[in-house]
Amino acid sequence: MTERTKSPDLAKLLKERNEIPLSRLLSYIWHFSVPGMLAQISSILMQYIDAAMVGRLGAEAAASIGLVSPALWMFGGLTHSLSAGFTVQTAQAVGAGDEYRAKRLLRQAIVVCTIFSSVVASLSAAMSGMLPVWLGAEDAIRSDASSYFFIFQLALPVFQLVYLMSGMLQASGDMKTPAVLNALMCAFDVAFNYVFIIILDLGAAGAAYGSACAAVITAALILYRTIRKSPVLALTKKDTWKIDKSDFMRALKIGVPVGAEQTAWSGAVVASMRFIAPLGAVSLAANSFAVTAESLCYMPGFGIQEAASTLVGQSVGAKRSDLAKRFARLTTASGMIVMTITGAIMYAMCPAVFAFLTTDKAVRTLAVRVLRIELFAEPLFAAAIVASGALRGAGDTLIP
Repeated sequence: MTERTKSPDLAKLLKERNEIPLSRLLSYIWHFSVPGMLAQISSILMQYIDAAMVGRLGAEAAASIGLVSPALWMFGGLTHSLSAGFTVQTAQAVGAGDEYRAKRLLRQAIVVCTIFSSVVASLSAAMSGMLPVWLGAEDAIRSDASSYFFIFQLALPVFQLVYLMSGMLQASGDMKTPAVLNALMCAFDVAFNYVFIIILDLGAAGAAYGSACAAVITAALILYRTIRKSPVLALTKKDTWKIDKSDFMRALKIGVPVGAEQTAWSGAVVASMRFIAPLGAVSLAANSFAVTAESLCYMPGFGIQEAASTLVGQSVGAKRSDLAKRFARLTTASGMIVMTITGAIMYAMCPAVFAFLTTDKAVRTLAVRVLRIELFAEPLFAAAIVASGALRGAGDTLIP
C-alpha cells in the first residue's frame, strides 16, 4: 500500500503488531476528531447566524424558522443516510489499500446521492405551503415559514454535495479540508445573509437565500478539491461512472437503517412541534433557540463520531479488529467527556447566548429554562452519537 493512500501516521499504526500505548491512540483520536469538530461546529454556526440575524426582526420571524427547522433536519438526514452507505465503504477500501475501489465508490456516490437528494428536494418543496398548517402554526408566521422551507429544500442537493464530499475526504483520512471549507461556508453565510436580510429586507426568506448561496460556493470548492486534488480520491477522464450493483446494494444495506434512524429521531422532533406551535410565537421561538444552542454542545460529539467511523472503518479494512475495538471504546468515552464539559459550560453561559440570539426578553427567559433541562442528557447523548459512528465504521448500522 502506498503512503499516499492513507495519512502516514494511520498507515503506520495499522501495520504495527506490537501493543500500542493508550496515549498514542488518544493522539490519533484527537488528530482525527478536532477537524471534524470544527466542521460540525461551523455547520451549526450557520443556524446560529440565521437565528441571530432573523431573531433581531422579532419573535415571529424567529418562530417561523424554528417551526420548520426540524423538518429540514429530517429531510437532510434522510439524504445524508445514503451518503453514509458510500463513505463507510470508502473508509474500509482505503484501510485495505484498495484505491481503485475508493475512487469507484466516489463516482457512484456523486451520481446516486445527487439523484436521490433531487427527488427528495422536489417532493418536500412541494409540501412547503401546507407544512406550517399541518404543524398548527399561527397565521402570522405561516408565510415566512413556508418560504424559508421552500428555498432551503430546493438547495438540498447542494447541501448534500457538501456533506458527501466532506464525508468522502474524511473517509480517505483528510479531516482538515472539510473543516476549513465548512468554516468558510459560515463566513459566506454571514455575508450573503447581510445582503438578503439587511440590505434587501427579505426576512426569513433572506436567511434561506443566504445559506443556499453559501452552500453553492462551498460545494464547488469541495467538489474540485475532492475529484481533482485529493491524493487518494482524485479522478481522471478515463474513470467510468457506471453504477456497480454490489457497491450500490451494500450502500443501501448500510444507508437504509441510518435513514430510518434519522427519520425517526427528526420525525419525533417534527411531531413535538405540533404540540409547541399552538402555544404561540414566544414558546416556539424559545424552543427553537434552545435546540439551536444545545446543538453547539453536541456538534463536538458528531465530530468525534466522524473520527470514530474513519478510524474504525480503516481498521476493519486493514483487518485490525483489535484496533477497531479499542478505537470504538476510546472515541465513545472521549465523546462523553467532551459533551459533559460543553454541556456544563453552556449551562452557565446560556443567558448570554440567548441575549446574542434575540432581543425578546420573554423568549430569552423561557429558552434558558428549556435548555437547562435538556443539558442533563448530554453525557448519554454523547454515548449514543459516538458509539453509533463506531458501529457504522464497522458496517453495522441496523443496531444503532
